[in-house]
Amino acid sequence: MNEKVVLIGAGSAMFTRGLVADVLRLGWEGEIALVDIDPGALEVAEKMTRKMFEATGSNLKLSASVDRRDVLPGATVVMTTIGVGGRDAWVQDVLIPRTYGIYQPVGDSVMPGGTSRALRMIPAMVDIARDVAALAPSALFFNYSNPMTAICRGVRKATGIEMIGLCHGVFDMAKGIANRLGATRDQLQYTAVGFNHFTWFTDVMVDGKNAMPQLVSMAAEKLGQGVDADSLGLYFAEAGDSEEQQELSLGWPLLWELTKLFGAYPAPGDRHLVEFFPQMFGGEKGYYGKTLGVDCYSFERCIEGGQSIFDEMKALALSPDPLPESFMEQASGEHEQACDIVESIRNDAGREYNANMPNRGQIPNLPEGVIVECPVSAGAAGLQTRQTAPLSAALVGTLASRFQWAELTVEAALEGSRDKFVQALLVDGAVKSIETAYRMADELLAAQKQYLPQF
Repeated sequence: MNEKVVLIGAGSAMFTRGLVADVLRLGWEGEIALVDIDPGALEVAEKMTRKMFEATGSNLKLSASVDRRDVLPGATVVMTTIGVGGRDAWVQDVLIPRTYGIYQPVGDSVMPGGTSRALRMIPAMVDIARDVAALAPSALFFNYSNPMTAICRGVRKATGIEMIGLCHGVFDMAKGIANRLGATRDQLQYTAVGFNHFTWFTDVMVDGKNAMPQLVSMAAEKLGQGVDADSLGLYFAEAGDSEEQQELSLGWPLLWELTKLFGAYPAPGDRHLVEFFPQMFGGEKGYYGKTLGVDCYSFERCIEGGQSIFDEMKALALSPDPLPESFMEQASGEHEQACDIVESIRNDAGREYNANMPNRGQIPNLPEGVIVECPVSAGAAGLQTRQTAPLSAALVGTLASRFQWAELTVEAALEGSRDKFVQALLVDGAVKSIETAYRMADELLAAQKQYLPQF
């Protein structure tokens, strides 16, 4: 296949490494164009990519620019993985709410951290979308940046442009479910729908046989072991852990409690799921005796890990030596879905994936137009959503306020509205009073002022 792939936000070294590895694995021809507004990060991405080409003997063309408009013309695939303000801004999103007693392990999707992040991200993504529409109108346009739901909704609301949101959460969880059930991934069939980073596997089958009762029984068995972390010495999976580490001990107690109670299996694991229940887990020592982001699912460890990955990529990229032989073996991307989706579209293969798309009735009892993570088929007509059964009242109840939070957050970001920012914080549920919401909003706006011209 001959494609021109433009990656906007190439300074995200792990993503760039994975994407390039996937393109090389599939043997594509054409061009990869890298974009990042940080010249230093762009240099690392460019030199690493060139070394990957050399290691595999690829004839792909490589280009790079700090200005996306230089490389967008002729693009057939555009992917975004930007983070406005970088890690420094992200740290403020999480640490400022901590001073109000609100603890987050991630802070990129919901709760005050995700809300603050959205205010920076949505206007920037709208600008990118308009450039894609003007310079590469026929390109497949994928977004991996967070908060996924709010960004995709904001871009479609402001521009009508068909941005497709992709996330590896459901993809990876499906592999984990297959392992738990002693099945291969090819034997597993499922339906997963919901809100990005809070998606419910409502149907799980192995070779056509309903496997959900087995997962519910497994949840009851896990919970029977108890969930007091200190007395039992339970291990809670951390960002960057291997699949084997994540499976140790109880792993994800909230996941198992939700599975047992609701009869559906949530994704992608407690590190994200807990942020959708801030009224239960957002306070100090609120998560089974642990404090989220501090002594469980450490936020600081996550930030340090990201910096460590970039530093490693930088050393390899700028070294005069070729890449070590093991590099390509370890470089398969968590984002392999994107390239496989493109192949399925080009070849009209009709393979099924999960993507973040507007609800056009495919989930009958969720609101029209909200961005849902749902099953899609990739063929010559692009991505087509698959009709699913209505969700139970209980599952709808867990999701409904989240879609309204996303709508309020989009409006706050596009309008530069302080009041709607405060409304979104209240709807999210982490703050304990209106006064707290106003004070926290003002502090976050002041800390991120350089990235918020609309305010």
